[in-house]
Amino acid sequence: MEKISVVVPCFNEEEAIPVYYQEMCRVMKKMPDVRFEMIFVDDGSSDQTLKILKELNQKDQRCRYLSFSRNFGKEAAIYAGLKNSEGDYVATMDVDLQDPPDMLPEMYRILTEEDYDNVATKRSTRDGEPKIRSFLSELFYKFVNRISKTEIVSGARDFRLMSRKMVDAVLEMSEYNRFSKGIFEWVGFRTKWLEFKNVERCAGETKWSMRKLFFYSLEGITGFSVAPLSLASIIGILFFLFSIAMIVFIIIRTVIWGDPVDGWPSLVCIIFLVSGVQLFCTGIVGEYLSKTYLETKNRPIFILKDSSETGNGSRYEE
Repeated sequence: MEKISVVVPCFNEEEAIPVYYQEMCRVMKKMPDVRFEMIFVDDGSSDQTLKILKELNQKDQRCRYLSFSRNFGKEAAIYAGLKNSEGDYVATMDVDLQDPPDMLPEMYRILTEEDYDNVATKRSTRDGEPKIRSFLSELFYKFVNRISKTEIVSGARDFRLMSRKMVDAVLEMSEYNRFSKGIFEWVGFRTKWLEFKNVERCAGETKWSMRKLFFYSLEGITGFSVAPLSLASIIGILFFLFSIAMIVFIIIRTVIWGDPVDGWPSLVCIIFLVSGVQLFCTGIVGEYLSKTYLETKNRPIFILKDSSETGNGSRYEE
């Protein structure tokens, strides 16, 4: 029998985990010819998440858990789950049931009967989501696809089912600064997209604030495009040409009308503008430099404090 590993990142999800487990049990009964393992990754939760996961592991051996020493982020949780998965196929999905488990049978059928290595999902609607958040999300996808050679599908979810060879390819990309949506696309492999309507959380509250989404979007932009660095150079060239034009204008004006004393307010505004652009460009370079700095430190992507297999701390360095 083939085996499916389901990687489920969890951060303060004590309310959602029991609901998710019940739903997955119902779906697994529909697939009696497939073995399952659910790998719950506790991303440094401060509530009863780890306790509930341990209880599930005692109750059902298909439920495994990994627990981080602190909050390393969802990207690290996905990587840890993929690295510890044993299945012939591996799924990644959220525990809040915004990724419908009912889609798993069809996703598995596609991988086994059709020539695909990856079945990914995307939302066809964003009903129930704040409009400003939807607008900024659409803006991000348009922007990143315009400046990056790696196309990231608008509305793409982390919910997908992958073949083992694709999972192995993803694990080869052991970079510290991770943006999984981009990594899944960068490794290639044939992908079939399935759409579904937006689903509300089954319990709890979202952990993604606007601030976290903003910095997450920066990871995507800096991780899969160097266009901002080119932008800094282009802005510098434009301001150089503008300054040459202004010098010519001032020389002509002085020759024809003389050199009046007034004009200092506009001069101050120009100084502030140029200084702001310089700081902006320096910030872009600094962002890329910081990513390089973190990569060269070779820190582990995550530190494991506890797991259903060992119960001992382990250090993963990739």
